[in-house]
Amino acid sequence: MRPRGVRPLKQISLLDSLRVWAAVTGVLLALGYFGVLLAGGEPTQTLPMLVAAIGGFELFLYAQDLWLQRSRRHG
Repeated sequence: MRPRGVRPLKQISLLDSLRVWAAVTGVLLALGYFGVLLAGGEPTQTLPMLVAAIGGFELFLYAQDLWLQRSRRHG
């Protein structure tokens, strides 16, 4: 602990940092897609594919975390 009871910040791993950036990027791309739809424009086909790819990456990492937690509990 530091003076006055302030705890130091925990350093996040590179994978956790990558997950945060992927989540932020996916949300921004999804908002951009729906923003174009609301404005009456026609979005490119690349935008939903990018959102789906980033979402798939996040789902894979989430499932991997669940699998690793299960394997730690069950030996």
